[in-house]
Amino acid sequence: MKEEDKNLQSPFRRRFLQGSSALAVGSALPLSLVSANSSAQSAGQPRTLTMLAWYGHAEPDIVAEFEAKYNVKVKPKYYTGGDNMLALISQSPAGTYDLILSDAEYVPQLRKAGYLERLEAKDYAFDDYFPEFQKFPGHWDGNDLYAVMVRFGFLGVAYNTDAVPESKARSFKVYWDPAYKGKVGHFDWYLPNMGEMSLYAGHKAPYKLEADQFSKLKTVMKSLRPQVAGFFDYGGTFSGLKNGQLQLVCGIGDWITGTLARSGAKVSSVVPDEGGLQWTESLSIGKGTRNRDLANAFIQYITSAQGQVKSAKMAAYPALIPNRKGWELLGQSDPAEARRQGMVLQGHNVMDDIRSGKIVFRQLPVQQSIEDWNDFWSEYKEKA
Repeated sequence: MKEEDKNLQSPFRRRFLQGSSALAVGSALPLSLVSANSSAQSAGQPRTLTMLAWYGHAEPDIVAEFEAKYNVKVKPKYYTGGDNMLALISQSPAGTYDLILSDAEYVPQLRKAGYLERLEAKDYAFDDYFPEFQKFPGHWDGNDLYAVMVRFGFLGVAYNTDAVPESKARSFKVYWDPAYKGKVGHFDWYLPNMGEMSLYAGHKAPYKLEADQFSKLKTVMKSLRPQVAGFFDYGGTFSGLKNGQLQLVCGIGDWITGTLARSGAKVSSVVPDEGGLQWTESLSIGKGTRNRDLANAFIQYITSAQGQVKSAKMAAYPALIPNRKGWELLGQSDPAEARRQGMVLQGHNVMDDIRSGKIVFRQLPVQQSIEDWNDFWSEYKEKA
């Protein structure tokens, strides 16, 4: 049984697939940027391009140039967390979302359930990508492409730089330091938190755990629970770090601390010695879209060097980008940000961390079901 098939055996996955079988697959428009350009040239009413995404991906700093070029309005539906995304898609008719921005680990589930259009690899500038990202795991089914990687980032230890020395933050064990009891928070999503704790427990493949390893992970996490102040959504994590309520947060990285640092907050993130996780965001075209031309044009736009610079500097939250030419352009247009994020072509950079094995791609549980992990997360949250 394939790993992705095993994950689809859970009750939630079965409901997800049953929902997909009821969807009527609409006929997509032929792939043609000519029609998209024709829209831009007309003085008529703007077309609407719907997008399901994490917050920020359809805000003006990202889409305004695209909207003006193609006479289109990008209409977002924002979500937080992959399970929320799956629920929204499974409850929506085919064609509801022209574009689906998902965390990479969910792409196989979306493909398996029949929610994604097959893409043409030749339409995208994969030759400009770093080799590690040209055929990213889970985005392909054999030679068929279903998602294009847009951006990524690392998850490690997020900390208040006034309260926590960087030397301490370079190990997950800092979460257990008595000095920070009641000042440790969790971003409220099981996948990044349990993945980080699995790395700390010594599991090199943090999501592929035998029964005894899963038991060890539970024991490790239960020992941390007395240190924890609470579990926070994006807004709560953001404000907790900003006002000093939280001095350490598990399950996040520069996508939050980098945003806070822009306004002068004394926070930072570091990949600890035990290793870190990589989150990855990718774009797909939703099954049944009637705006395939525009959806394809948007993916081309945001994965171009210019679009990648916009994505790296997104106002909602910054990220690393897979396009090498995007790195070059960022280094020319904003060298300080390129250095801050480690996207420099001379000297040590974030690709070195990936190539050294320090970074592990975040994924869904392999040996256990998603429900197994979610059930423990709920139990962990309830017990003080």
